[in-house]
Amino acid sequence: MKTALITGTTSGIGKAFAEKFASMGNNIILVSRNEEKLKRQQNDLQSQYHVAVKYIACELTQSNAVDLIFERLNNWQVSVDYLVNNAGFNECGLFTNTDMEQEMKMIDLHIRFVTQITKRILPMMKKNNYGRIVNVGSTGSFIPSPSDAVYSATKAYIMSFSNALYGELKKTDIKITSLCPGATETEFAAKANIQNTLLFKYAVMKPESVVEIAYPKLMKGKRLVVPGIYNKLLVFFSKILPIGVTNSITLTMMK
Repeated sequence: MKTALITGTTSGIGKAFAEKFASMGNNIILVSRNEEKLKRQQNDLQSQYHVAVKYIACELTQSNAVDLIFERLNNWQVSVDYLVNNAGFNECGLFTNTDMEQEMKMIDLHIRFVTQITKRILPMMKKNNYGRIVNVGSTGSFIPSPSDAVYSATKAYIMSFSNALYGELKKTDIKITSLCPGATETEFAAKANIQNTLLFKYAVMKPESVVEIAYPKLMKGKRLVVPGIYNKLLVFFSKILPIGVTNSITLTMMK
């Protein structure tokens, strides 16, 4: 039986991934901040899917977060076969108006943490000659987004990082997938105060739909998954339209 380690599991895409991997008979390691929610999620998954579920409650923006996770993995003597780097948040607004401390935490989570845990997990996968890593980016990975400058920059890093690793590991059975959803019906939007924008009124997907599309593709080792026709069109046009046009569209959709 294989084991999936998933971050940001108590809501949204992370929660949907935890349920999907458990429903396919995999053991689960949940990683998130809220221990009470993690306990409930652990009980729910174990009773519904009859798999082993462990959890690690920690703040992933802390510099020692990866050390804490690996201390638990070593104590449990658990090897990770699937890694889903899903945890994330947004600090939305014009760059001169946003909170710099929050943006530094976003960089810590989306860039430093993802890089560190992938660095530590990959040797484990190489030893087993198998692994799947899903790094959750965004349509913002393709489009520099006015009013979302730091967020989209961190997501561009995630896609570039994932693409490079995909190339390094191409001849192995360790595959790296960039999952780039657009607007998704999660707590993410409310926390970023963008739930009432045009983007989240007309182009939103359910997290379960995102995962149902992504899961079979990541298992096959697909490099990139952009779920939903609207998101595919957005990415396509971002490649052919002038940056001034895409900037105007982004600003309009974020109103």
